[in-house]
Amino acid sequence: MPVIVKEVGWGLSKQLSRQLIDAGVAALDVAGAGGTSWSEVEYYRQENAAGREIAASFREWGIPTAISLCSVREVDAEIPLVASGGLKTGIDIAKCIALGADVASFASVMLRAAAKSPEALRERIHILQQQLVIAMFATGSTRLSDLRTAELISV
Repeated sequence: MPVIVKEVGWGLSKQLSRQLIDAGVAALDVAGAGGTSWSEVEYYRQENAAGREIAASFREWGIPTAISLCSVREVDAEIPLVASGGLKTGIDIAKCIALGADVASFASVMLRAAAKSPEALRERIHILQQQLVIAMFATGSTRLSDLRTAELISV
């Protein structure tokens, strides 16, 4: 049975990804810092000031998604790789594919739209698709895989 390991918001380091791959994991989801902060969730779950202070000290902890993607790809160029953690736009999808992800995953962006209505969710998906298509056009990429070799300069 294939095993996929998903981080939960702190990103995967080069060392940890090497250990997971060596252990036989079939795919990785980097879930880098920048998305849902589980440290923040823990902050609100705490019932006393000490617990909240401890959780708050980890608010900015973790490896950003982009750095985590690059780190994993340095270890293994072929393992299936999911980018998640702070992605909000179709441009984010393009950047993650360019950095080595095979697919991208969203949480809060989709949940917020779905909470409004099915139509709002369809509109959000349409916007993401169009942003990705334009990013591909702007980089001369006719296929998603072409983004891997696209020259990306972002300010």
